[in-house]
Amino acid sequence: MNKMKLFIGTVIICATLTGLLAWKSQNSVRLSNATEKQRPNIIVIMADDLGYSDIGCYGGEINTPNIDYLAQNGIRYRQFYNTSRCCPTRAALLTGLYNQQAGIGKMTEAEGEAGYQGHISDNAVTIAEVLKTAGYHTAMSGKWHVSNTFGQKDPKEQLAWLNHQKDFGAFSPVGQYPTHRGFEKYFGTIWGVVDFFDPFSLVNGTEPVKNVPEDYYHTDAINDTTVSYIKEFSKSEKPFFIYVAENAPHWPLQAKPGDIAKYKDTYKAGWDAIGEARYKRMVKSGLIDPSKTKLSQAPKDALKWENNPTREWDATAMAVHAAMIDAMDQGIGRIINALKETGQLENTLILFLSDNGASAENCANYGTGFDRPSETRDGRKIIYATEKQAIPGPQTTYSSIGPRWAHVANTPYQYWKAESYEGGINTPMIAFWPKGITVKKGGFSDQVGHVMDFMSTFCELAGARYPSAFKGKNITPTTGVSLISSFTGKGEDKDRVLFNEHFGARYARKGNWKLVSLASDSTWHLYDLAADKSETTDLAAQYPEKVKQLSESWHLWAKTHQVFPKPGKH
Repeated sequence: MNKMKLFIGTVIICATLTGLLAWKSQNSVRLSNATEKQRPNIIVIMADDLGYSDIGCYGGEINTPNIDYLAQNGIRYRQFYNTSRCCPTRAALLTGLYNQQAGIGKMTEAEGEAGYQGHISDNAVTIAEVLKTAGYHTAMSGKWHVSNTFGQKDPKEQLAWLNHQKDFGAFSPVGQYPTHRGFEKYFGTIWGVVDFFDPFSLVNGTEPVKNVPEDYYHTDAINDTTVSYIKEFSKSEKPFFIYVAENAPHWPLQAKPGDIAKYKDTYKAGWDAIGEARYKRMVKSGLIDPSKTKLSQAPKDALKWENNPTREWDATAMAVHAAMIDAMDQGIGRIINALKETGQLENTLILFLSDNGASAENCANYGTGFDRPSETRDGRKIIYATEKQAIPGPQTTYSSIGPRWAHVANTPYQYWKAESYEGGINTPMIAFWPKGITVKKGGFSDQVGHVMDFMSTFCELAGARYPSAFKGKNITPTTGVSLISSFTGKGEDKDRVLFNEHFGARYARKGNWKLVSLASDSTWHLYDLAADKSETTDLAAQYPEKVKQLSESWHLWAKTHQVFPKPGKH
């Protein structure tokens, strides 16, 4: 047994004791054994900054056989939405509300407004809280990122904390930790950005994990912890809900050498060749209709691959991105095997998706501070590769794939993380449930869905009641809808009305009409998604009344859903 496995075993033992004590202190609905066995287990696996076409079953060249298995034996959604960024998406997913209603309109800083508390509101309930009252075991592994993040006022003290050289206690108010929001067990990071080989803000339950083994890799730890949860919960008659919040493939680009080596030559073909190959595979598989979904153009004034003086660095960067996804897929394979071995696979609903599109950020430009260390625990300096002066992959380098590869990762759509164009908000989404999904295996769904729909879906499956009040607080009614009809093919809601706002980026969608603006420019643009899913032909000038109608709808939504955009943006 290597140090990593011994470490995970220790984590699980501690989490089990904590979970048992927490469970005994809660009142829960007691159902008969027969009823318990009929209700499905539920596992949500969410990747971080995964592009729309990164995984194999959505057109990618990255080796993802286990995620592909879920798709081949389940459903792939074509029109499923997140909120374009990490913590807002997580808030909406967990609560069944628009993220502003859940208290996280931007990030995790408190801004003194109801929609911008920086943590999940007391007027919201989490899926874990609701399912726990319905008799489910609940657990989470991975990235939390929906609580107020503490920081040290002195920059030197902050870096000492990030570098694992000083201990300043809790990483956010402990009352906002997962184990205080319905999860019996939790192992993962409270903050967002992590060093994958030695993550900051790592906790087991509420206790900080102060040391990790030499062979630690965070993606493996997240997935192996999930495996242990499955094996433990499977001994009980109760169904279980597990939320697996992967950090991969969010920057910094860090992966194990063996995984990187698989892709050392893959991306030397360049941006255009990889994007075009992905598009062709998407067309061939039936995922997209080329008459309605064009291959969007690269960013304006984009450098051609053949003229790129840093081709070797860029090819390596994407290879590391691929390696991070590959490692995640390997871990998902271990999760699937654990379900098979325990006899749980047939009656487990597994949902896989991403929290937003691939990121165009150059994380090196951010430099050290807040959540970015200056050196490793053992004192090695971390290079922020602003000039691509250090090869991506090891623990000592912070870098990201940049806008050109992000555009490729989001093929065929425009833009990326943080924007409300399809490249920022349209996520690959897979639903797998052998016992419960009756539509054709390996098929596609055009159901217009949103991460806030998970709450209604799970309540329906579990026989749980979404509360009007919880722990003495009035609870905001859910804005999500159940996805069950898409599992059985009884109808697809194509006239869904959806909205978004994030740092000035925004959209309103009604039916196939979508009104959208960039974060950097408040000008509205109008697209008919029935004929132009890639948003290449702006129809705003042609249909001014439609622009007016959707704009008014967006402003009404903003007014009634605790949305307070930046002054001057709207």
